[in-house]
Amino acid sequence: MQKITPYLWFDGQAEEAAAHYVSIFKNARVVDVARMGPEGPALTVTFEIDGQRFVALNGGPQFTFTEAVSLYVGCADQAEVDELWERLSEGGEKGQCGWLKDRYGLSWQVVPDVLGELMSDPDPRKAARVGQAMMTMTKIEIQGLRDAYAAAG
Repeated sequence: MQKITPYLWFDGQAEEAAAHYVSIFKNARVVDVARMGPEGPALTVTFEIDGQRFVALNGGPQFTFTEAVSLYVGCADQAEVDELWERLSEGGEKGQCGWLKDRYGLSWQVVPDVLGELMSDPDPRKAARVGQAMMTMTKIEIQGLRDAYAAAG
Protein backbone atom coordinates (compact mmCIF):
# COMPACT_ATOMS: atom_id res chain seq x y z
CA MET A 1 0.00 0.00 0.00
CA GLN A 2 1.43 3.39 -0.93
CA LYS A 3 1.78 5.97 1.81
CA ILE A 4 0.60 9.01 -0.17
CA THR A 5 -2.35 8.95 -2.57
CA PRO A 6 -3.21 12.07 -4.58
CA TYR A 7 -6.89 13.04 -4.51
CA LEU A 8 -8.07 14.86 -7.63
CA TRP A 9 -11.17 17.05 -7.17
CA PHE A 10 -13.74 17.07 -9.97
CA ASP A 11 -17.15 18.64 -10.41
CA GLY A 12 -19.14 15.56 -11.39
CA GLN A 13 -16.61 14.12 -13.88
CA ALA A 14 -14.58 11.83 -11.58
CA GLU A 15 -15.68 8.59 -13.23
CA GLU A 16 -15.30 10.01 -16.73
CA ALA A 17 -11.84 11.43 -15.92
CA ALA A 18 -10.59 8.18 -14.37
CA ALA A 19 -11.78 6.21 -17.41
CA HIS A 20 -10.07 8.77 -19.67
CA TYR A 21 -6.73 8.53 -17.85
CA VAL A 22 -6.89 4.73 -17.73
CA SER A 23 -7.50 4.66 -21.50
CA ILE A 24 -4.36 6.73 -22.16
CA PHE A 25 -1.76 4.82 -20.15
CA LYS A 26 -0.81 1.24 -20.96
CA ASN A 27 -0.41 -0.04 -17.41
CA ALA A 28 -3.52 1.49 -15.86
CA ARG A 29 -6.81 0.35 -14.37
CA VAL A 30 -9.81 1.45 -12.35
CA VAL A 31 -9.53 -0.20 -8.96
CA ASP A 32 -12.78 0.80 -7.26
CA VAL A 33 -15.84 3.02 -7.64
CA ALA A 34 -17.64 4.16 -4.47
CA ARG A 35 -21.14 5.30 -5.36
CA MET A 36 -23.64 7.49 -3.55
CA GLY A 37 -26.24 4.77 -3.17
CA PRO A 38 -26.48 1.53 -5.16
CA GLU A 39 -27.30 3.21 -8.47
CA GLY A 40 -26.09 6.72 -7.71
CA PRO A 41 -23.25 8.69 -9.20
CA ALA A 42 -19.67 8.00 -8.20
CA LEU A 43 -18.41 9.74 -5.08
CA THR A 44 -14.84 8.49 -5.55
CA VAL A 45 -13.05 6.49 -8.22
CA THR A 46 -9.75 4.86 -7.30
CA PHE A 47 -7.46 4.21 -10.26
CA GLU A 48 -3.86 3.26 -10.90
CA ILE A 49 -1.31 4.35 -13.47
CA ASP A 50 1.89 2.30 -13.45
CA GLY A 51 1.26 1.23 -9.86
CA GLN A 52 0.60 4.80 -8.61
CA ARG A 53 -2.85 5.10 -7.06
CA PHE A 54 -5.03 8.17 -7.44
CA VAL A 55 -8.52 8.94 -6.20
CA ALA A 56 -10.86 11.02 -8.33
CA LEU A 57 -13.41 12.73 -6.09
CA ASN A 58 -16.68 14.29 -7.18
CA GLY A 59 -16.42 17.20 -4.76
CA GLY A 60 -18.46 19.84 -6.55
CA PRO A 61 -17.74 23.20 -8.12
CA GLN A 62 -16.00 24.83 -5.13
CA PHE A 63 -12.43 24.08 -6.28
CA THR A 64 -10.66 23.78 -9.61
CA PHE A 65 -7.17 22.70 -10.64
CA THR A 66 -4.33 25.21 -10.95
CA GLU A 67 -0.82 24.92 -12.34
CA ALA A 68 0.44 24.94 -8.73
CA VAL A 69 0.13 21.15 -8.88
CA SER A 70 1.00 19.03 -11.90
CA LEU A 71 1.55 15.38 -12.72
CA TYR A 72 4.99 14.63 -14.18
CA VAL A 73 5.22 11.82 -16.72
CA GLY A 74 8.71 10.61 -17.61
CA CYS A 75 8.86 9.18 -21.14
CA ALA A 76 11.36 6.66 -22.52
CA ASP A 77 11.39 8.00 -26.10
CA GLN A 78 9.89 10.49 -28.54
CA ALA A 79 7.08 8.12 -29.55
CA GLU A 80 5.87 8.01 -25.94
CA VAL A 81 6.18 11.81 -25.60
CA ASP A 82 4.21 12.29 -28.83
CA GLU A 83 1.42 9.90 -27.88
CA LEU A 84 0.94 11.15 -24.33
CA TRP A 85 1.22 14.81 -25.40
CA GLU A 86 -1.55 14.41 -27.97
CA ARG A 87 -3.84 12.23 -25.87
CA LEU A 88 -3.56 14.25 -22.66
CA SER A 89 -3.88 17.64 -24.36
CA GLU A 90 -6.91 16.64 -26.47
CA GLY A 91 -9.68 19.04 -25.49
CA GLY A 92 -7.28 20.89 -23.21
CA GLU A 93 -4.51 23.41 -23.62
CA LYS A 94 -0.88 22.95 -24.74
CA GLY A 95 1.70 24.99 -22.85
CA GLN A 96 5.46 25.54 -22.86
CA CYS A 97 8.32 23.22 -21.91
CA GLY A 98 6.27 20.02 -21.97
CA TRP A 99 3.42 21.38 -19.81
CA LEU A 100 -0.23 21.01 -20.75
CA LYS A 101 -3.69 21.13 -19.22
CA ASP A 102 -6.00 18.25 -19.98
CA ARG A 103 -9.71 18.59 -20.73
CA TYR A 104 -10.45 18.69 -17.00
CA GLY A 105 -7.94 21.45 -16.28
CA LEU A 106 -5.37 19.18 -14.61
CA SER A 107 -1.76 20.14 -15.43
CA TRP A 108 0.69 17.54 -16.72
CA GLN A 109 4.37 17.63 -17.60
CA VAL A 110 5.25 15.22 -20.42
CA VAL A 111 9.03 14.97 -20.34
CA PRO A 112 11.52 12.64 -22.01
CA ASP A 113 13.86 10.94 -19.54
CA VAL A 114 16.85 12.10 -21.59
CA LEU A 115 16.18 15.73 -20.59
CA GLY A 116 17.39 15.09 -17.04
CA GLU A 117 20.48 13.29 -18.30
CA LEU A 118 21.42 16.13 -20.68
CA MET A 119 20.68 18.89 -18.17
CA SER A 120 22.84 17.24 -15.50
CA ASP A 121 25.94 17.14 -17.72
CA PRO A 122 29.00 18.29 -15.76
CA ASP A 123 29.74 20.83 -18.53
CA PRO A 124 27.55 23.82 -17.60
CA ARG A 125 27.59 25.12 -21.20
CA LYS A 126 26.02 21.90 -22.48
CA ALA A 127 23.40 21.83 -19.74
CA ALA A 128 22.58 25.51 -20.35
CA ARG A 129 22.17 24.98 -24.10
CA VAL A 130 19.78 22.10 -23.48
CA GLY A 131 17.78 24.22 -21.03
CA GLN A 132 17.63 27.09 -23.52
CA ALA A 133 16.42 24.73 -26.26
CA MET A 134 13.72 23.33 -23.98
CA MET A 135 12.47 26.83 -23.17
CA THR A 136 11.65 27.38 -26.87
CA MET A 137 9.54 24.21 -27.12
CA THR A 138 5.92 23.40 -26.40
CA LYS A 139 6.05 19.60 -26.75
CA ILE A 140 9.62 18.57 -25.95
CA GLU A 141 11.50 17.21 -28.97
CA ILE A 142 14.38 14.90 -28.09
CA GLN A 143 16.27 15.58 -31.32
CA GLY A 144 16.16 19.31 -30.64
CA LEU A 145 17.61 18.69 -27.16
CA ARG A 146 20.35 16.47 -28.59
CA ASP A 147 21.17 19.06 -31.28
CA ALA A 148 21.52 21.80 -28.65
CA TYR A 149 23.73 19.51 -26.55
CA ALA A 150 25.98 18.69 -29.51
CA ALA A 151 26.22 22.36 -30.57
CA ALA A 152 27.67 23.24 -27.14
CA GLY A 153 30.76 21.21 -28.03
